[in-house]
Amino acid sequence: MTEPGMEDLDRALALALENRALDDAAVTAVTRCPDCGLHRLFDGAREVRCKFLGRSLSLCAIINAKSGACSEDCAFCAQSSRHHTQSPRHGFLDPDAIGRAAAEMRARGAHRFGIVASGLAPSEGDFEKLLRAVELVVQNGLAADVSVGILTRERLRRLKAAGLSGVHHNLEVARSFFPGICTTHSYEDDVAAVRLALEEGLFVCSGGIFGLGESWAQRAELATTLRELGVRNVPMNFLIPIVGTRMQDRPVLSPAEALRILALFRLMLPTAHLRVCGGRGTVFGAAGGEGQREVFDSGASGIMIGDYLTIAGAPPEADLELARAMGFELEDRPAGGRG
Repeated sequence: MTEPGMEDLDRALALALENRALDDAAVTAVTRCPDCGLHRLFDGAREVRCKFLGRSLSLCAIINAKSGACSEDCAFCAQSSRHHTQSPRHGFLDPDAIGRAAAEMRARGAHRFGIVASGLAPSEGDFEKLLRAVELVVQNGLAADVSVGILTRERLRRLKAAGLSGVHHNLEVARSFFPGICTTHSYEDDVAAVRLALEEGLFVCSGGIFGLGESWAQRAELATTLRELGVRNVPMNFLIPIVGTRMQDRPVLSPAEALRILALFRLMLPTAHLRVCGGRGTVFGAAGGEGQREVFDSGASGIMIGDYLTIAGAPPEADLELARAMGFELEDRPAGGRG
């Protein structure tokens, strides 16, 4: 006899394998999947990933090029000027230092390198440094990405001329949850920034952060928005509660819930690269351990290696060793376009 609710779960898996949008009943079957159905859900998510993305694993790294003193009030962020944290605070780094960091991460396995700066938009002086930094990242053999807030079309084109490959701009949460997370800019500002980067033909990463108190319906809402926008690279971040932020008392997500979130996004975004980034070590444990094996064996198809913005990451070598032991094909060259 089929277990209760399994018919809709099987239908959700079938729709995903056909790259068709999940209807409400299928989404509900995934988000309310009973514990007895988790193996089926996780196996199905892995099957969808393998069908559309094979056994490749994309590796990216970032540098915190400008840290702290951010004007925005995002509830989870250690860099907001509204919070009192111990996170690093410094102006925009010298482009040569960014170039050296890119070369180091290239040697340690990364093929994309993101230049991240706090604030809603770069000053003109910082933007000139950013242009030079992009040139140096490309010269060191990596795809150069930026995550520097909201960029105009003119600035995007200047960055493209310097060799820019991609733009990171997370929506962070669902539109219905956003007012409780950030009040200093609108959700539509973020959506417009993603649309503009896509219109310019750039590789675009846009995803979210989970564990802020959002509902399962709101997680599905975010995935629907990303699908409607046509985003094909989705960073999956999990909250690291940082003392001094408004989220300091939130519990860390369990590995089981985080894997459910990855499965939901895999089924709702069958052809997108899901890139597990911030919070991977906090939620899933030490590099090379069983928790990390579960991440690699899930619906995810990429990971961030090295350090995060304000939190130290694990040595990339442990991730590379595990990936190779599990038979993944590691990307070893920059990939341009919307990829």
